[in-house]
Amino acid sequence: MTRYVDTDVLVLGAGAAGAATAVTAAAAGRRVIVALKGHLGDGSTAWAQGGLAAVLDPRDSPAAHVADTLAAGAGLCDELAVRALVAGAPAAIGWLRRLGARFDAPDGTPAGPNGVLALTREGGHRYDRVVHAGGDASGAEVSRVLARALRADPRVTILERHVGLDLLVDSDGQVVGGRLGRLGRRADAGRDADTIDEVVEVHARAVVLATGGLGQAYAATTNPPGATGDGIALALRAGATVSDIEFVQFHPTVLWRGPGATGQQVLISEAMRGEGAVLVDATGRRVMLGRHPMADLAPRDVVSAAMHAHMASAPGGVGDHLWLDATVLGRATLERRFPTILAACRAAGIDPVTEPIPVAPGAHYSCGGVRAGLDGRTDVPGLFAVGEVARTGVHGANRLASNSLTESLVAGRLTGDLLGAWLPEPGGEPVPTPPLPRVDPRTRAGTAEAMSRWAGVVRDGTGLTRLLAALARAGVHRSVPGEPPRDLASIEAAHLHLVATAIATAALTREESRGCHRRADADGPREAWETQVEVRLVDGRIEATRERAVVAA
Repeated sequence: MTRYVDTDVLVLGAGAAGAATAVTAAAAGRRVIVALKGHLGDGSTAWAQGGLAAVLDPRDSPAAHVADTLAAGAGLCDELAVRALVAGAPAAIGWLRRLGARFDAPDGTPAGPNGVLALTREGGHRYDRVVHAGGDASGAEVSRVLARALRADPRVTILERHVGLDLLVDSDGQVVGGRLGRLGRRADAGRDADTIDEVVEVHARAVVLATGGLGQAYAATTNPPGATGDGIALALRAGATVSDIEFVQFHPTVLWRGPGATGQQVLISEAMRGEGAVLVDATGRRVMLGRHPMADLAPRDVVSAAMHAHMASAPGGVGDHLWLDATVLGRATLERRFPTILAACRAAGIDPVTEPIPVAPGAHYSCGGVRAGLDGRTDVPGLFAVGEVARTGVHGANRLASNSLTESLVAGRLTGDLLGAWLPEPGGEPVPTPPLPRVDPRTRAGTAEAMSRWAGVVRDGTGLTRLLAALARAGVHRSVPGEPPRDLASIEAAHLHLVATAIATAALTREESRGCHRRADADGPREAWETQVEVRLVDGRIEATRERAVVAA
């Protein structure tokens, strides 16, 4: 059974980027449908412990924020996009405050609507410029405020528990809507399973992908269960270009809960190191001293790579984890600034007040994605992308801490403003897009383990070749056009398989080490590789090509 719906704008995803787009477009009078797999607040935004980076201190400057972002991005940032992000950041935070966001004051209490905000520092930043809420619950506050704004606008229709099946594309290649699957629950082999109860075909003048990340492609990640690369898979099947997908950032400090831990893991915020916590090995020796001028506050790719090397070879390494010593911060600071982390560690039997926290790098953030501008435009007419699913050029080869929520808000507002003032001309009747391959969901765990092993913090050509061979054997066979999988597990497995293949292909293509793409068989960055690796789906196969030089102002 298929139900047909018409709207101005269809937004897939309701995190910071999708919600900001929808709220802004609706304020301009557009009819907006927001569809998401789970419920409002389920996505990555609500889990973000870090805050929002913006220049709010007169001792700081936009030029310094731009410079720090470019340094972290390791030569692959689009400087024009970075400058636009930095310029728009203070206004984005002001907008959230007008919507009712309660950010922290210097004394740790919620600041009033016009009160002074506390500013802290995270890895890669040379100045205090990170705004927080609830100590380490910034994402939860952003999610709360935007969800309330979505629900309050009568021009916004929210479709919870609807998964994207494919995008509707006409004969000219223009996206004219999307096909969604409404999820229900059904007993399957003695357990409850998410199945598609109804297909909803949404015809829209613009479709905005805001589906978040792809961390579930790896065995251990900070991402929630729904981060299965859906938007990237949908975009590839609609003919869009994906760039920089090989740059997957591994957060250095993820709570280590023993060998073999899989799925979503507890993130230990970088802000802890900003307050003075340090990484140590089993002997208590500091890991980052002498490895980078900023030591424990070096960019994430540097810290994760250093941890990987130390665990593998240095005295005091135990092979699979190190420790973050935050005891110097004291009980009062830990309880005020990091209540969420403190509770999670204590639930795991660790008290950061009195003992170091076992940590290891974990898959965290995709720096690449669907090629788009900060205003969401992609190379496919009618298709827009915002947030982590998009590659705007802001992050380059490695994301600067706390730039992601900021980017989501700036890009979401710019895209919403654009769609509020202009919409693409109506397209024609949709034609079939490449069908979603069938992938046995039981292969998913093996695929994630292979990704962590061969496309993790450090890769090499031999391992990536083995990974691609393993992916080719993972039970993929072609579907019949117009007959999508009928359960969520199969859809997510197929999306993850396509995204994993894109990552592995791009990583094998980039024969250098740069940012968070580290190859053991290619030491250091090479000038010839200051370009994007662009990925497309051609005749059902992932193809990667080297593209033009990076834009610089």
